[in-house]
Amino acid sequence: MDRRHSLKLLAGAALAPAAMTTLGLGPAFAQAPAAAPAPAAPAGPFKLPDLGYAYEALEPNIDAQTMTIHHQRHHGAYVNNLNTLSANAPVLTAKPIEAVLADLTAVPETARQAVRNNLGGHWNHTFFWDLMTPGGAKEPGGDLKSAIDAELGGFQKVREQVTALGMGRFGSGWSWLAVNKDKKLQIVSSLNQDNPLMDGARGAVVGVDVWEHAYYLKYQNRRNEYIAAWWNTVNWDKASANYKKAIA
Repeated sequence: MDRRHSLKLLAGAALAPAAMTTLGLGPAFAQAPAAAPAPAAPAGPFKLPDLGYAYEALEPNIDAQTMTIHHQRHHGAYVNNLNTLSANAPVLTAKPIEAVLADLTAVPETARQAVRNNLGGHWNHTFFWDLMTPGGAKEPGGDLKSAIDAELGGFQKVREQVTALGMGRFGSGWSWLAVNKDKKLQIVSSLNQDNPLMDGARGAVVGVDVWEHAYYLKYQNRRNEYIAAWWNTVNWDKASANYKKAIA
């Protein structure tokens, strides 16, 4: 073996660990630098709930990237904020979330708007994740269907009105099918992270998030297309359970 060939072999051996690491084959040859740890979230009583399905499970109606960002970053931010707030607002953990939202006057005034935004955001999003499912029924059934037919003129009208309020919500907010204090169905919208509980409703049955972060990556400014696609994701079994709980 001549000197030039020997030098080539030695150079190749020296470069092999870096090359193998670059190719993702490296543990046997070299260790990649460790990733910087994510900043620690504030510890506290509030937790980010699991979706119950994969981020891509609602494709093509809602894309995986939107679901990931929406769940981890947006909902995660509300949870982190609540854990910070809870240190100075013990009412947050003294009563169930629904009870706090139904009587925000019990929250100290200095924290009230922050609680309204963040506890509302946490409750709304937890409700939203549970309300969606891959491959669910296309329309409500059972007692919920009967109530919709009798009180609101049928599912098609409900769909049209919920959609119209979602389209008509200026800026950010939600559109809801809810049960009012008289145990009757109503269709309402709310701004920001408000919800029907804050206005005396017994419960929400269906709610669609019309904040831009819920749809902009896939649909850009086409909110109408997003809402039309979102109806394909509704878990009507869960909606029926929401209705039964609200009228009990």
